Amino acid sequence: MTVPALLPARTASSVPSGSPAPVPASPVAAAYARLTEVFPGLRVEETGGDARVPRGAGWIGSDELAAGGAGLDAFLARDEAQVLRDYGQEARPDVVASFALHRYAWSACLLVTVPWFLERRVPRLPAAHVAFHRATGRMAVRVEEFACLPGDPAAALPGARVVADEEALRAEVRASLAEHFEAVLEGFRPRMRRGSRALWGMATDEIVEGLWYIAALLGEEERGKAELELLLPGTAKPYVGGAGFRELPGTGGPAGAPHTTRDRAACCFFYTLRPEETCLTCPRTCDAERVRRLAAAAAGA
Repeated sequence: MTVPALLPARTASSVPSGSPAPVPASPVAAAYARLTEVFPGLRVEETGGDARVPRGAGWIGSDELAAGGAGLDAFLARDEAQVLRDYGQEARPDVVASFALHRYAWSACLLVTVPWFLERRVPRLPAAHVAFHRATGRMAVRVEEFACLPGDPAAALPGARVVADEEALRAEVRASLAEHFEAVLEGFRPRMRRGSRALWGMATDEIVEGLWYIAALLGEEERGKAELELLLPGTAKPYVGGAGFRELPGTGGPAGAPHTTRDRAACCFFYTLRPEETCLTCPRTCDAERVRRLAAAAAGA
C-alpha cells in the first residue's frame, strides 16, 4: 500500500481562508467524516446551495488541473521544489508530473470509493465539482448526484439515482471515477509523456491502493480487498489491469497470516531518484525483496 507524502494532518492554525461554508449533512457526509477520523491527513468539505467549490487561497480546482495551464504549472512546481529539497537533485519534468498526479489521484479516488465502501452511495464528481488544498490536505466537493441501492433511506433525497443491485453500483463507481479522471488525465498527459494505457494504469493503481490503505485503517482490510477485486476484475475499461492481490510466499508461517501484495500497473518513476528505494508494490521490486523488507519492518516494530 502506498500513501502520498504530502497529506499533513489538519490543525486549526493551518486552515487558511477560502473554506467552503458549512452545509447540512449530505448522503456522503458520514463517510467523509469517518475517512478523516481514521486518516486525519485528508479532510473532505462539501459546498451547498449555489456555492462553487473554492478557488484561490491555496485551493486549486480539479478542472484547472484538467485545463493543463497555469494552475497545473503551479501544482507541479510544488513537487519540483519538494524533490529538490528532499533529495538534493532535480527530477525530470515527466517524473515531477507523475509524483503530482499520484498525490492528487490517491486522494481524489477516495472521494468516490469511501462512500461506496462505507455507505453504498456513489457520488458523481466531475472535475468542476472538486478542489484540492494541498498544503492542508483538504478537498472540497459539490455533490449534486449520487447512486444508491433500493431500500437506502437516502433514495428519497434530491439527486438520488437508485440502481438495481451491487454490480450496478460497482458500475457507478467505475463510471464516476472514469468521468473525473478522463478530464484530469488529459491535463497531465503532455507533462507526463505517457500514453493512455499508462495513464489509466496509474489511475487504476490509485483506486486500489488508496481504498486498500483506508480499509486497513478501518480494520476491514479483508473486505476491502474482496470489494476491490469485484470492482476492478481486470476487464473493466478504461482501467488497466485489476486489483490483482496475491499472497507473498513465505510470509505466513505457523504464527500468522501471509502478507498481501500486488503489482502496480504503472510506475511513478521514483526509482529515477532512489533506485534502491522502490515501492513494495512496484513491478521492479521482486518478491524476495518484498519479503526481506517486511521481515525487517516486523523485527523493528
